[in-house]
Amino acid sequence: MVVDTEICGIKIGDQYPAHVMGIINFSPESFYGNSVIKPDSALEIALKMVEEGATFLDLGARSTWIHAEPISRKQELERILPVLEALEGNVDAIISVDTMFPEIAEEALKRGAEIINDVSGFTADPRMIEVVADYGCPAVVMASNKIPGDPLGMDAIIESLDSIIQAAEAGGINPEKLILDPASGRWIEEKLSIYDFETLDDFERLKIFEKPLLAAVSRKSFIGDVLGKPATERLYGSLAAAAIAVYKGAHIVRTHDVPETADVVKLSGAIRSRPSIVKEGRYEVSVVEVKTPQDAAIAMRELGVTTTGSKVMQGKSIHLMLKIRNLTTTEALIIKQEILARGGDAALTRNAVSHETEMTDVLVMGTLLQLGRLARKLEGQARSLPLIAEMIRECIAKRSDLEYRYLR
Repeated sequence: MVVDTEICGIKIGDQYPAHVMGIINFSPESFYGNSVIKPDSALEIALKMVEEGATFLDLGARSTWIHAEPISRKQELERILPVLEALEGNVDAIISVDTMFPEIAEEALKRGAEIINDVSGFTADPRMIEVVADYGCPAVVMASNKIPGDPLGMDAIIESLDSIIQAAEAGGINPEKLILDPASGRWIEEKLSIYDFETLDDFERLKIFEKPLLAAVSRKSFIGDVLGKPATERLYGSLAAAAIAVYKGAHIVRTHDVPETADVVKLSGAIRSRPSIVKEGRYEVSVVEVKTPQDAAIAMRELGVTTTGSKVMQGKSIHLMLKIRNLTTTEALIIKQEILARGGDAALTRNAVSHETEMTDVLVMGTLLQLGRLARKLEGQARSLPLIAEMIRECIAKRSDLEYRYLR
């Protein structure tokens, strides 16, 4: 699970510094009005962003804010072409164009754009896959099913991105040129802030795809929900979110605030450790860190494991250590015996093993599969072991319960 690639001549990966993507927005319908510029000032702003630390510039002519008034494709194209003409050959940065529509993408690529940023993940118009494949350009794809950003929760985001990647490959796109965006922000009314909290908290789960990761958290609604502030006053919240994203694996941070974000990205990137990997000749050994069986199944599928095989094995992929407190010595010894019988183990005080104490705490170690089987076995035992079985299940379930994790 190590990312090491090149996008438009720029090294992107876990062992390289993260990059800043500056937002050049000329859509008056935007949720953040202060970010909107006039097209005739685009070159000046672009040069300033590059000087302040931006490696990428993302041009947007259409607001995707859920409350924005829609515009036509013709209007979007008319807005973006003059900016592309002004920037072409005059800016030392990788130019990305934020659009969901293939005809606009094609015209942009003809005029110097090098990356297409499709927030619909190729779902708004399937012909976008053909354009990206034909031009062989990199593309940012955002988690989406029917409309941009509609997956709710990290499991749904992972599933959506997995489908997008497969569709892109089937359409002839080089998978090494895809950049993944987990869709932070309120793209649909049903998307509550806790979904964005989970996305940021579990951002490292996206590493399972072994592709560059983009964090687009700048001044988003979940920051406003926490701070109680409008978009104009969310700078510091955005910087905190950017720092967390980079620390957890983001390779590119898309932002309205380039100089401040560049400092944050540099520091959080320095703190982020490299993944463990050893190469020798044709051999390579790396640590695969997964947090959920779903992610393990994706890793197995990439190896060519069958769907049935991955379902059988995914429960074996996550190992947990549970601490159970205030057990009687007899209860503790039963738990140790039962988890050992299922391939796990348990640690308890030496005095409990020799029956020199009446009470003890226990550390139970095993895979999700082993712990589940342990709970089922304890259901039929005496004493308080059926209660302990239910508590084990509840404790494990809380790891993925959004309301428990984030509602205060």
